[in-house]
Amino acid sequence: MGTRGLAGAVLGVLAALLPAAAVATDDAPFTDSETRAILAHGPWPAPATQDPSNRVSGNRAAIEFGERLFFDARLSAAGKFACVTCHVPERNWTDNRTRGAASADVDRNTPTLMNVRLGRWFGWGGGADSLWAQSIRPILDARELGATPRHVAEVVRKDEQLSCRYRKSFGAPPSPTDDEAVLVDVAKALAAFQETFESPATPFDRFRSALARGEPIRPESYSEAARRGLRIFIGKGNCSTCHSGPNFTGGEFHDNGFSALAAQARIDRGRIEGLKEVRASRFNLQGPYNDDSTKATAQRLRDVQDPQKPSTFKVPTLRHLMLTAPYGHHGDIETLAEVVRHYSERGSSQIKPLKLTAREQTDLVVFLESLSTLNNPWRPDDFGRCN
Repeated sequence: MGTRGLAGAVLGVLAALLPAAAVATDDAPFTDSETRAILAHGPWPAPATQDPSNRVSGNRAAIEFGERLFFDARLSAAGKFACVTCHVPERNWTDNRTRGAASADVDRNTPTLMNVRLGRWFGWGGGADSLWAQSIRPILDARELGATPRHVAEVVRKDEQLSCRYRKSFGAPPSPTDDEAVLVDVAKALAAFQETFESPATPFDRFRSALARGEPIRPESYSEAARRGLRIFIGKGNCSTCHSGPNFTGGEFHDNGFSALAAQARIDRGRIEGLKEVRASRFNLQGPYNDDSTKATAQRLRDVQDPQKPSTFKVPTLRHLMLTAPYGHHGDIETLAEVVRHYSERGSSQIKPLKLTAREQTDLVVFLESLSTLNNPWRPDDFGRCN
């Protein structure tokens, strides 16, 4: 073999070895601090809890009643729309549209209802401080169900099955005169049903559990790319600052920079308007419909600070995000790769551009995909007749 041939062979061997060495370096064991950060994103599922502001939270009869209401188009003024119009079970309780639409288009993307019971504020701007109050908003919004308290109350009163389920849930028939009280109870039953939406365990959860037990992690169970992406998520990307805890969200409000991508005609003030809305609402937890006898749940509204920055929005859960595209409060971003590229190249007023390499961006996407499964285990129940 000539000198040139020998040099070529050596270079070929080195080229084959260098990627393997790089992978081995990237796949080094997690440090103690990295392990603690990973374990903080579990275990999953989160422990079951009940909402003290909703007296039928966790009540089986109310869950059944809420399920019937969720799919009932008669709650809308036109008789054509229901909660399920925008929150479709097969689409992970969203609609995969850029912005939601029923009677008319709304201003924001439809968020998933999966794991919604874990929230403290509801809606992209946090315009409600309870799940049941949030359930009232689309019922009354002219662009969505467009109903009135009287319309909703009459639907429940006049339907024998709904009236029966109301009585079983709340211990008395719907008030014949207090339309608003019936509307609130309908919303509380809807909330009881939505509290049951829970995403199944994911590849990440299985990896995290094995890590917690000190078991060896095999590439076929959790890929090296996913592990490299996880290291970016908790490290260089600093993603877990906002996407923290078992549900991969701290539930608070930040500027994601997506508003800069929107047309000027669609300026959205986010949390600023949401806080005005929740403070003005007679359905907030400081109002007369909070079932929490201690009123401790009302403290969050007393303690909340006014936002310091415009265009801040609630940090969404990352669980099952492969099923919830498009992304962002305006639904302007189509793919996870575009989301990661945005944070890498643009960032926001609160997040400096991450300046990730192409490989790092790919690894981060692979990790984010590991937070999803491609199925929604919910199936409708046939409760039979109410007697």
